Amino acid sequence: MEFPWLTAIIALPLVAALAIPIIPDKEGKTVRWYGLGVAIADFALMIYAFWHNYDFQSSTYQFVEKYSWVPQIGLNWSVAVDGLSMPLILLTGLINTLAIFAAWKVTNKPRLFYGLMLVMYSAQLGVFLAQDLLLFFLMWEIELVPVYLLISIWGGAKRRYAATKFILYTAAASIFILVAGFAMAFYGDTVTFDMASLGMKQYPKALELLVYAGLLIAFGVKLPIFPLHTWLPDAHGEASAPGSMILAGVLLKMGGYALIRFNIEMLPNAHVYFAPVLAILGVVNIVYGACCAFAQTNLKRRLAYSSIAHMGFVLIGLASYTEIGISGAMLQMVSHGLIAASLFFLSGVTYERTHTLMMDKMGGIGKVMPRTFALYTAGAMASLALPGMSGFVGELMVFLGIATSDVYSSSFKIVVVLLSAVGVILTPIYLLSMLRQVFYGKQSEELHLDAVVADVKPRELFITACLLLPIIGIGFYPKLVTQTYDVKTVEVATHARQVLPVVARQQPTSLYSQIFTAPTLANAPVENLVNISK
Repeated sequence: MEFPWLTAIIALPLVAALAIPIIPDKEGKTVRWYGLGVAIADFALMIYAFWHNYDFQSSTYQFVEKYSWVPQIGLNWSVAVDGLSMPLILLTGLINTLAIFAAWKVTNKPRLFYGLMLVMYSAQLGVFLAQDLLLFFLMWEIELVPVYLLISIWGGAKRRYAATKFILYTAAASIFILVAGFAMAFYGDTVTFDMASLGMKQYPKALELLVYAGLLIAFGVKLPIFPLHTWLPDAHGEASAPGSMILAGVLLKMGGYALIRFNIEMLPNAHVYFAPVLAILGVVNIVYGACCAFAQTNLKRRLAYSSIAHMGFVLIGLASYTEIGISGAMLQMVSHGLIAASLFFLSGVTYERTHTLMMDKMGGIGKVMPRTFALYTAGAMASLALPGMSGFVGELMVFLGIATSDVYSSSFKIVVVLLSAVGVILTPIYLLSMLRQVFYGKQSEELHLDAVVADVKPRELFITACLLLPIIGIGFYPKLVTQTYDVKTVEVATHARQVLPVVARQQPTSLYSQIFTAPTLANAPVENLVNISK
């Protein structure tokens, strides 16, 4: 029997968290070294397992582990990894390890803090690796509790409001996962929660559309998609820097991953109807997020709205029906996870020195914090998609994916590309103005910064470098990431396109206009794509 790599990867942080209460420690120093050691060990374990045993040329599930857990309700411990989950697993390991290292100065309830961080780490890995719907839902729910407590205990002045809003939004959205999952599981002659078996079922059109809509709401809250996004700025605004790193670096990616895994892979017929909606919502996310970011005076809220805008590119890529578009969406998720984590960490560094997140109360701190200024500038350049950074490659692939798609009409593609480009133009405006307000100009009289100790310390420099180096590396050589999922995204795009002629034959005249008047897919032969225009 082969070693259960994935079970070990998931279980290590969880089991280690259970041992924290019995560790002899008074000031929290032992606990923080213990938490960091566990995170590093788990990250090293996944790197070793994937490096020696993962086949990059295979699109099938690998490291498959399946054990009967609670047979009375059909719950199995079923985990596996493929091209969609492997890069996000590595991203989760990196971000969580650096977030624990970033929380070095936590002195309030350190046992509880590091215990929650490790439990959340384990649950996030479980979400990306689960192949049983009930197991997926269980991991999805377990992850919510540590996030709620991390915000409500170690957050800012309005932390309880932000934490309550987060748990209400995400817990309510989880109901849609449960209902949609049961509808899929109980349909047909067999009852199963195995995700591969659910994807092979043939659902009635009405049921598939309802299930898709429910899952879109559930995962749209996590991504987040307008108008289900309002919890995110509050959560980021009040969360500590390590919490914001995980929120932006990992949690948002869970929504994008689930949209590919469930909505596109399992419900491709419904995706035909909803793909244009995803493209429209992506454009709204980009423009709305950029405009709202520009209006924020709180540093972390500006970055939070920036995350909403960048997730819009993921939606457009998923709607493109092209290999390069879906590949771009995956790259955008990985890239944004690294970029957002670096910017939120640096915002925490700035807050520790200035004790404020209001940009109008800062100013001129670049003189006493030159290294922080340089690192912040590098992160902002990556976020605004400067060539040579990972953000540029991800957004470019998404633009190419939607522009070259033969599924949509030329007018629809032009509108999507032009409006998305507006968001791209607004992004450097609000990011560069952020740098100007924080680091340039005259230093506020309310700030009393010590020029000797104010700048980044070696620990903080190391954390930022661990995020910026892969950002630059991916920018110059995107294959570092794309080779991990290229075979899988080709399969996903092919699978999604296979249903187009089938649906077209069922609706030969007006497939989409019965629901929406616009946008419409291009007129084309039924053998190639769906005709959903009049």
